[in-house]
Amino acid sequence: MLNDTARPGGVIRPATAADLPAIARLCAAHAAFERAEPVPADLATRLEPVLFSAHPRAWCLVVDRDGELIGYATYSREFSTWQAADYVHLDCLFVTEPHRGEGWGRALLTAVQDAAAELGAAQLQWQTPDWNTDAIRFYHRAGAQARPKVRFSLAPA
Repeated sequence: MLNDTARPGGVIRPATAADLPAIARLCAAHAAFERAEPVPADLATRLEPVLFSAHPRAWCLVVDRDGELIGYATYSREFSTWQAADYVHLDCLFVTEPHRGEGWGRALLTAVQDAAAELGAAQLQWQTPDWNTDAIRFYHRAGAQARPKVRFSLAPA
């Protein structure tokens, strides 16, 4: 999969199991930023088999700046019935506030695009809250096309 991508001041690399506590803290900060429900207290434990099993369900890239994780992106391979093709779903992309504007978000997005290509995906898709105008501008600058949808969720029966 993806190799480390060095940039001045840090590196984007695949997450390791040792990163899980820091990833859980980043997820908590991300959820708070997006005004979502708090993450579960045992998030690191719950993520371990998803990210680090023999056949992971998802992957995580982290921004490591001198041993401190300041950002992350998670993604998974999905299937589009209408296209009869795999695509990659970018579930999360987050950089901590003091490090926004340093190019880490764009570097993470590019790294996920590269990973999607390696997975043979025809497309990369994601969602962002409609109130997050900074993220929307960021994605537009990256060349993304918005497709309006109404998002629903339903707990399994």
